[in-house]
Amino acid sequence: MNRITELFGIRYPIVQGGMVWCSGWRLASAVSNAGGLGLLGAGSMHPETLQEHIMKMKQATDRPWGVNVPLMYPEIDRLIRLIMDSGVKIVFTSAGSPKRFTPMLHEAGITVAHVVSSSLFARKCEEAGVDAVVAEGFEAGGHNGREETTTMALIPQVRQATSLPLLAAGGIGSGRAMLAAQALGAEGVQIGTLFALSTESSASEAFKQRCIGLPEGGTMLCLKKLSPTRLVRNGLFDIIAEAEADGAGTEDLREILGHAASKRGIFEGDTEHGELEIGQIASAVNGIRPAGEIIDRLIAEYREALNSLTGAAF
Repeated sequence: MNRITELFGIRYPIVQGGMVWCSGWRLASAVSNAGGLGLLGAGSMHPETLQEHIMKMKQATDRPWGVNVPLMYPEIDRLIRLIMDSGVKIVFTSAGSPKRFTPMLHEAGITVAHVVSSSLFARKCEEAGVDAVVAEGFEAGGHNGREETTTMALIPQVRQATSLPLLAAGGIGSGRAMLAAQALGAEGVQIGTLFALSTESSASEAFKQRCIGLPEGGTMLCLKKLSPTRLVRNGLFDIIAEAEADGAGTEDLREILGHAASKRGIFEGDTEHGELEIGQIASAVNGIRPAGEIIDRLIAEYREALNSLTGAAF
């Protein structure tokens, strides 16, 4: 037991990222049932869709679970009200300031964690009253911090900046990585890529197969003038990279992306012209496995790594 497991009432300090187009009720409930914390990814759901997934989560698990809410969500006020009215107990917020919504969520009895990319934002989160922070390095897939700080550099700085319970995210793909994050000051991990490529992920099979075993360097950070995003290098990425090299502005980049680019790539399976968001650690993933098996393997690797270090020194 540590502060993360106690805060969320879970067996293992492993949180599944609330990834767009991947994190429906099947994945979230599988993670929770295996002893982690499953999150519904509200960022790619209409409010009515989220309501349906919340109802199915309640039927699928009696373990703790939560909802990930990007604060840039177009109907954010309606979404927050829906979450509070639906009896959700845990909310992870991201992509914005938690200052406005944290008191409202607390009043509804909801535990709040917020995703940050710097120690500065971690301090602001503590001032805003959140219960925990997720420090995410730029190895992570999808939207990223502008600082481009790696997880290994970020975690000790955030640990020094705040006393809040701390989760590490970005590039966590093994039990050894979990142990390393703990050594740097984290009390748990949030994992996206492994679960995005799991059996229960709602991502398309074409997306999963495209991402499994990507070569090192198979993802890159781009769209820095809009919102830094880590994508698989495919046809769409090449067009974006060429446009950025030619000095394309924000409106030019929005036009290139078009409508629902991430849905097209992740959910519908257009692996050449869609936006494929995945983390660097995808290069180490070699198969599609159930979420429960992923958690079991992570814990076994963690314990093996911990035992191998007992009495060891450089």
